[in-house]
Amino acid sequence: MSQTRGWRLVLAPRDAPPSVRLFAARARRHRLRAALPWLVALGLVALLGGAAAVVYLTPALGVERIEVAGAGVLDPASVRAAAAVRDGTPMPRVDVRAVERRVREALKPVRTVRVQTHYPHTLAIAVTERTAVAAVPKVGGFTLLDAEGVAFLPVDAAPPGLPTLRIAQPEPGDATTESALTVLAALSPPVLAQMTALVAESPTRIKLELTGERVVLWGDATQNAAKVRVLERTTIEAGHTLDVSAPGVVLEK
Repeated sequence: MSQTRGWRLVLAPRDAPPSVRLFAARARRHRLRAALPWLVALGLVALLGGAAAVVYLTPALGVERIEVAGAGVLDPASVRAAAAVRDGTPMPRVDVRAVERRVREALKPVRTVRVQTHYPHTLAIAVTERTAVAAVPKVGGFTLLDAEGVAFLPVDAAPPGLPTLRIAQPEPGDATTESALTVLAALSPPVLAQMTALVAESPTRIKLELTGERVVLWGDATQNAAKVRVLERTTIEAGHTLDVSAPGVVLEK
């Protein structure tokens, strides 16, 4: 049984006839043309791989500046420290969501944060700080409280014009905290001007302490508009207590 042998390309001897040498040259050119796309592809892969290595593994596009915007009560240096991004970290390797999470978790005054990369070397961090709606007395000073019930910043003294809220343990989701903040938000400027403190012992035991040792028993956080109207129309004698917990039946003692 005979076996067909495949053709293979060989270089023609120097003393081969011209026709043989011409055939060999054409065959070589054909093989080079067939291999050219593969050679180009391999070159591109090598080029892209080298570029990726430069971008991802070297500080050629590394972080050199961290710009902080929106910091008021916070020191921009504390925001950079919370971000925990080392100088020279390749920009494509910066996980912006992880940086945002670290800043939020480390700094209570931060309500929202957005991190962006600005090539070639800048990381931009924009923070929105919490807004205080009350000051809660603590040992040695006060803690500022925002509308969500987050106690976010210790201070030596309550800022001028900020209401004082006396509550044992303010925190988001706490029923007493939420009720106290609901009442506080409902108070009119004339009432706030007389108030020295809002005291919340439980969701149903809220009272206002006014100047002249006057007290208003508020009760729970319902019918707030009606209670405010009663309080604005009623004169309370110094040292007296007004009960507006049921605004239809007001008691004073």
